[in-house]
Amino acid sequence: MGQGKNQYQIIRAVLNEQIESGELKPGSKLPSERLLSEKFGTTRITLRESLSSLEADGLVYREDRRGWFVSPQRVTFDPTVNANFHTIVTRQGRVPGTKVINADLVPAPPGVQKLLQIPALTPVYRLQRLRSVDGRNVLYVEHYMNPAYFPDLLKHDLSQSLSDVYQEHYNRRYARVSFRLYPVGLNAEASSHLKVTTGSSGLLVERINFDQSDVLIDCDFEYWRQDAVVIAANTTITPMT
Repeated sequence: MGQGKNQYQIIRAVLNEQIESGELKPGSKLPSERLLSEKFGTTRITLRESLSSLEADGLVYREDRRGWFVSPQRVTFDPTVNANFHTIVTRQGRVPGTKVINADLVPAPPGVQKLLQIPALTPVYRLQRLRSVDGRNVLYVEHYMNPAYFPDLLKHDLSQSLSDVYQEHYNRRYARVSFRLYPVGLNAEASSHLKVTTGSSGLLVERINFDQSDVLIDCDFEYWRQDAVVIAANTTITPMT
């Protein structure tokens, strides 16, 4: 027991030092678990415990059937700033990408029905997109839009910013947002697109959006890889009365 614990600490310390010093570059692939186990003279169980600990700290990440990689720098996300994904990522000197997975008209699921304040089974547009930073998939998003405000929405290019589509074709713009952030175990849909095991740690940003007339127009469910984002915000503190 003591020997295993000591090996665990050694592996973690060595890999951490190699990452911090730059010997292991962001995005680079680690040797296979078999080779690492042989290098450190330990079992795969102990090795995986060390790697999982580093993963929890955001230093490495695992992709199903591909192995372990050194984590790139996290994207800084400020939910109080009205800026789209491409703008946020580009401003940080990174390369954003968006892929439309599916876009259709579906009966509103119960959670969406509640957020959009619409009757049960009301048809809504559902847009599923996968977003990347420097070619790495980091964010799976489900958007739900009220068709009453966006007729023929599915005819437009939905790989671009929704805020641009809204403003250009419907004269609507985001003016107010309400959101919640909380850690989750990634569901099967999000996990498959982000190439992680179902139940892996993630961050869910649940958001409802209002236009310039304060009309509730859509809601989003953003599933982030936990090692890909850091939440940071600057705001004015309002004294409580």
